[in-house]
Amino acid sequence: MSERSGSNAMALLGAGILGFCGVGAAAMSAHAGDDPRLASAVALVCLAHAPALLAIGLSARRDIVLRLAALLLFVGAALFSGDIALRLFGYGRLFAMAAPAGGMTMMAGWIAVAIATFTARR
Repeated sequence: MSERSGSNAMALLGAGILGFCGVGAAAMSAHAGDDPRLASAVALVCLAHAPALLAIGLSARRDIVLRLAALLLFVGAALFSGDIALRLFGYGRLFAMAAPAGGMTMMAGWIAVAIATFTARR
């Protein structure tokens, strides 16, 4: 596997994981749980970021900033969603400030997507 296809594959893997978790959380918000708003928040974050990772993974661009953006988006969504899901299931928190850290990481990922506009090789 080449470096290019490897980084694209990781973004696609992340998209699949977030998509799966998002659909599961959406179903949970409709059918189970004490507070469906928490599951809805998890579903929203996962299902909003999965297509972004899919687009990055399917792009043919070989750009370190775009790779960083994909990593930040995935890690941020996983931190945020994981922390909220643990609260939903009554297990406490992932760690102190995990959800806010995840939110800030996602925001950094979106800024990296914007910066990648200027780092594209022509």
